[in-house]
Amino acid sequence: MTGPSSTPRGEHAPAPGVTWEQHLVRVEQLVDDDAPDPTPPNRQTRRALARAARRKK
Repeated sequence: MTGPSSTPRGEHAPAPGVTWEQHLVRVEQLVDDDAPDPTPPNRQTRRALARAARRKK
């Protein structure tokens, strides 16, 4: 069994077309006050709402 090599490996260039530029784009969306939420609540939120509703009874 051989140990780790003490010679460090050099860096290599990525293959052509693998890299990309990332642009962060912020889009402002206007939502009516009476409009429903655009995304449904996640499981944790649904369970918390159900627990709160059971406690109120």
